[in-house]
Amino acid sequence: MKVIVVSRSGREIVKGGIELPNEASVDDLKRAISKRVPKYYASRQRLTLPLRTGQSRPTVLEHGKSLKEYFESSDGGEVVFKDLGPQVSYRTLFFFEYLGPLVIYPLFYFFPGIYSLLFSLPARTVTHPVQKYAMWYWTLHYSKRILETFFVHRFSHATSPLGNVYRNCAYYWLFGAFIAYFVNHPLYTPVPDKQMYLGFGIGLVFQAANFVTHIILRGLRPADGKGGYVIPYGFVFNFVTCGNYTTEIYQWLGFNIATQTVAGYSFLFAATFIMTNWALAKHRRLKKLFDGKEGRAKYPRRWVILPPFL
Repeated sequence: MKVIVVSRSGREIVKGGIELPNEASVDDLKRAISKRVPKYYASRQRLTLPLRTGQSRPTVLEHGKSLKEYFESSDGGEVVFKDLGPQVSYRTLFFFEYLGPLVIYPLFYFFPGIYSLLFSLPARTVTHPVQKYAMWYWTLHYSKRILETFFVHRFSHATSPLGNVYRNCAYYWLFGAFIAYFVNHPLYTPVPDKQMYLGFGIGLVFQAANFVTHIILRGLRPADGKGGYVIPYGFVFNFVTCGNYTTEIYQWLGFNIATQTVAGYSFLFAATFIMTNWALAKHRRLKKLFDGKEGRAKYPRRWVILPPFL
């Protein structure tokens, strides 16, 4: 078969098209494009069918599928190419966004001279127990995230645009410095001990619960990261659609109950806003996919992300 590869403006990406065996897959086509135009490696390509009358979105050519599933003729057809730009693996993205807070926060704890050197403040002379516990809690959290990135998570997409590295790192690194500055400040006033222990206790319980949700999600996705949506069950997923986000938010709530800073609560509200939008989108998608019609399962009634509020 012959495949004509064009840009959205109609310009040919590969002059003269590409000849492929009749049994070729979408992956074979991407490799052939990359061979002819090396800068367009497979993860940088997005291939769709030309937009048809009545369609609002084009049909995307999916990984692993045969090209014959998309073309009406066995002789081939036309596909529309989009350059997704430079890509990085999700593991690389997550590693660098989590590495920043893991390194930055302890600097404010172990080197109190930062306050006199950079901010013209007196160096911290007393380290409160809550500051010590907060530092170890923070380190545990981001160490866990990095380990999960390499040994637990399975990603539905292999890569992410390079620009997301700068955006995500700015978010995590700046918030990490913001929180570390206030929690380790020489004039920091600790909360009562009972409140501190309650907060860290809540946080640790939900950190452990968050790890369990990631193990459950890993089991729902094939090793190659591909596969359709399924209804998650088990543990908090029996009553919350996005139990992983729920436990993430509540573990940060525990941290903030214990440390009580404007910076920490600012991060909590920002993270809650972002994850709530993700959760609402996923909840709507699952309810639409599992509508109970034509033999499909019916999505059960559940909280979206923040029981007992949402």
